[in-house]
Amino acid sequence: MIISHHLENLIQDFQNQQPLRVGSLIITVYGDMLAPRGGTVWLGSVIKLLEPLGINARHVRTAVSRLNKDNWISPHQVGRKSYYSLTPSGQRRFRHATPQIYAGPRSDWDQKWTLVILPDVNGDQKITNKDVAIKELGWLGFGKIAKGILAHPMPDMGPLEQTLDDLNIRNDVIILKQASHELTSSSALDSMVKGCWNLEELSLKYRKFLDRYQPVFQTLSEGNIPAEMDCLLIRTLMVHEYRKILLRDPRLPDHLMPAHWEGNSAYLLCRDIYQLLLQKSEDCLGHIMETEDGRLPPPDKSFFQRFGGLT
Repeated sequence: MIISHHLENLIQDFQNQQPLRVGSLIITVYGDMLAPRGGTVWLGSVIKLLEPLGINARHVRTAVSRLNKDNWISPHQVGRKSYYSLTPSGQRRFRHATPQIYAGPRSDWDQKWTLVILPDVNGDQKITNKDVAIKELGWLGFGKIAKGILAHPMPDMGPLEQTLDDLNIRNDVIILKQASHELTSSSALDSMVKGCWNLEELSLKYRKFLDRYQPVFQTLSEGNIPAEMDCLLIRTLMVHEYRKILLRDPRLPDHLMPAHWEGNSAYLLCRDIYQLLLQKSEDCLGHIMETEDGRLPPPDKSFFQRFGGLT
C-alpha cells in the first residue's frame, strides 16, 4: 500500500535526526496518548511501540531513567514488571502544554500586551541570573523587547506564574498586564515583532512539516487507511514533529503574524490527519499498552476536545 512507503520515509527522516532524543519522543507518547488515560503504563509497552522506529529497549530504558531524574515520571514495580506513572509535576506540565498543541490559531486578541520586567535595583541585579529567566520565559513565547523587558500579547498566565515560582523570582519581577500599543504605528509594531521572534525560521519549519505530511494526508483522504500499528506510528511521528515546532512557536495572535501564515496550515493538516488516524490508532493503543490493571482505560473527556472536537 502507498501509505507504507510514506511511513518508511517518515521513519527514515526520524532516524536521520541526530541525536534521536528518545526522551523527547517518550514525552510525546505520554502527552498525546497516556496522560488522558491516567498516565501509567508498563515499560514493555513503550518498548513495543517504539521498536518499529529503530529504538531498542536499551535506548528506552536509558531515556526513561533520565525522565525519572527530571521528575517527569516515576517507577513502581509489580512482580518483575516496571510501570511508569506521570509525576504531579509531569501532569502539571502536560496540562499547560496540551492546549498549546491541540488548540487552533489565536484570533481574539484585545491588542493588549503583558510585560515582564526583570529590574535592576540601584544598579544591582536583583535577579542573579537574568539569562536563565529570559530563556525560560522564551519557552513560554515571550520576546525580549529591551534590556530586562519581555513581552507577549496573549500569554498563558498559569505557566508564567509557575515558571516564576520555579525560578524563585516571583517576588522580584514586575508584571504589567493590559499594556496598550494604541499610539504605536503599524510599521514600528511589525519591526518589534520581527526583532523579538524569529518567524522566518519558524515558517521554514512549518513548511517542512507541510511538505512531509501533505502527501500522507492525500493518501489517507483517498480512503487508504493502513493497519492499526501503522496508524499509531504515523500519529506518533506526526504529533512529535508538530510538538517540537510548537515549542519554538510564540503563538502570537493572527493580527501580528505574516499573511498566509504556514502555522495555520500546519495546524489544519495535523488536525485532519489526526482525525483520519484516530480510530485505528486508538484501537492499537488498547491492544499494545498495558497497565497493572490490564488494558488502558478510555481517555477522559478533555481528549475529545482536541483540535476543536474529535469524532
